[in-house]
Amino acid sequence: MLRAVFYVARTELFIIIYVFILMLAQDKRPRSNRSCIGEQVKRLMVHFAIWTGFYALYGLIKAQSFGYLDAALATVSNPVEWIGFLLLGDVKYHMHFIPTLFAILLFFPLYQRAVRFPVLGVWIVFALLVKAELDSFIYSHFWGNDALPFLVRLAKILTYVGYGMIAAACYGLIKKYCGKDFVPWIWPCAYVGMLLFMIKLVGSYKTIVTGEYPFDYRAGYWADFLMPVALFICAMCLGAKKWPAILSRLAPYSFGIYLTHPIFLDLAEIYLRDTQLSPIEQVTYKIGFIIPTTFLLVMAMKRCRPLSWTIGLGPFPSVSRFSLQK
Repeated sequence: MLRAVFYVARTELFIIIYVFILMLAQDKRPRSNRSCIGEQVKRLMVHFAIWTGFYALYGLIKAQSFGYLDAALATVSNPVEWIGFLLLGDVKYHMHFIPTLFAILLFFPLYQRAVRFPVLGVWIVFALLVKAELDSFIYSHFWGNDALPFLVRLAKILTYVGYGMIAAACYGLIKKYCGKDFVPWIWPCAYVGMLLFMIKLVGSYKTIVTGEYPFDYRAGYWADFLMPVALFICAMCLGAKKWPAILSRLAPYSFGIYLTHPIFLDLAEIYLRDTQLSPIEQVTYKIGFIIPTTFLLVMAMKRCRPLSWTIGLGPFPSVSRFSLQK
């Protein structure tokens, strides 16, 4: 039940947000596609590389506590495993998002077309249709094959371009109807979101009853992957409203929270390993422990100049150049 609530805002929502903001920034500060992608390398992939190295080593602490240290050491010392770390982001469960997002951003010219022609936002429906078919084919024909995770990720990237298209289309609508009040659209969008959530609850019920994730529940598939679109459009409709300034002040911390929260999740799981708490009690403890500690860590890192840049809250360190004088 908690998963149904938490997964209302899937990672796909953040893809939409990121591409939307990228289109906005490109409009306010035009630059070449090459320059734009170069900036994303600096903003995303440099941080990804640093935290990949950190979690490859940090994960050994949990491995020691749970008794699989030898296997973890073998993984970290195997150069082949680092291909997965760097291409798939599988060094830690949350790191997959960054290389996936960066690959999606490489389709930047398509998003520019969607800004000019917002009707291209319907691409998301076609993309999700293709994703469903590709996933079914890939899992059934490559299960147990080393190529499976790479094929799954490739299919995800190619089809998740649809989320970039809907983001760009939404920005195109805002440009086209500049000054128009979108608030009246919030009610039909919210109604659609409510219907999608009800379908997600049916999926949760099926999971609870059977003990298995309902992969063949096609309505649940569409509810899961269209919910981020409904949420974003609802947010867009309310974008012109006056929001508390604290939201803008806190927003820059989100990237650091995303990067660092597994530090405390691992510590929580180590602590809970030998407890007799029920699943709901464990989840409640994790949430209560991870959120404040992660935020405090990010606040502390922001104040530490040598570390602040690693979470996007400070300038990149500069390398001084010295010339030898004869």
